[in-house]
Amino acid sequence: MLARDEIERPIPLEWRITFQEIADAFANGDFALQNHPVDRVAPIDQPTSKFIASCVAGYGDSIAPLQSATWERSCYLWMDGYWQFLVDLSTDAEEVSDLTLHAILREGDNTRLEIQSIHVP
Repeated sequence: MLARDEIERPIPLEWRITFQEIADAFANGDFALQNHPVDRVAPIDQPTSKFIASCVAGYGDSIAPLQSATWERSCYLWMDGYWQFLVDLSTDAEEVSDLTLHAILREGDNTRLEIQSIHVP
């Protein structure tokens, strides 16, 4: 269960697997999750997937599977109606890079995680 307060909290274990699957898809160049669908994650529309791809290209390093160190800096926060997740991504050169995956989970039944962006905050 996710906390509903205004405190930054570590990503719960049950969501870490989901984010690992997302990062694996991105590491394979599937920024729309078309060939690597992930349970509990909404499809990523074309404009968003193109923006993500351009941010990764602009960073100059490829996304890699998440390393365990990523969970030391990643967090979620209740934002009055939804939870904001910020997951620092691993790259080929860095265990934990400055690239951050931004996603939200809206309150309600049968909600799915919505990937909003990857960028350097």
